Amino acid sequence: MFHWIYERMLLSQIEVLPRHICFMISGADMAADPGKCVQVASWSSELNDLLARQGVTGTGQKPPAIQGLTFHITQLSPEELSRSLPAIKKISSVARLVLHHGTTEEVLGTGLEVVVAIGKSGREEITECIRRLAKNGIAPSEIDEKTLESCLTFRYDPDIVVKTGGDHLTDFLIWQSVYSELFFSDVNWKYFRRVDFLRVLRDYQSRIRRFGK
Repeated sequence: MFHWIYERMLLSQIEVLPRHICFMISGADMAADPGKCVQVASWSSELNDLLARQGVTGTGQKPPAIQGLTFHITQLSPEELSRSLPAIKKISSVARLVLHHGTTEEVLGTGLEVVVAIGKSGREEITECIRRLAKNGIAPSEIDEKTLESCLTFRYDPDIVVKTGGDHLTDFLIWQSVYSELFFSDVNWKYFRRVDFLRVLRDYQSRIRRFGK
């Protein structure tokens, strides 16, 4: 009962939403509760639906919406991957799942785009990007930020990066997240609740984003 009242209070305080949220999750945390990704995707879709039903804001603008989620899992053993994949793929029942693991990319479902990247490294992504530029014969003088970004595997900039259960980040999205807001939750992934998700959103809207300026 208390959580329900607190959730309602948090919802009433949220007016600005991040367009894209990235969760960084350890392999151990993911193996402990791979189904948590489905819950977070559902919470995001439900929140978008709620805002859409409320219609335009007092300023005549469309209500805000979460446009994408990313779940980065640092690493899973072959056994953990085998156990976790069925639960992860259930995301496709509530959203559009883009799943990256090893050299495989799978796209399943429709709706809010949810990227799950297992064992992906930001350094590897940048290295592969440079290889593509070299393979395409692009001269060094022709390379700028837009050229490099066009070769990235993950072509979006998360507004906020969330780390649960500790303060250790990875190099995933090392280029894309340079101006992202950071949120460190002391709640382990397994125990991450809807109220904790709403706290992240409320905290985000209180930030003054400077984008490196």
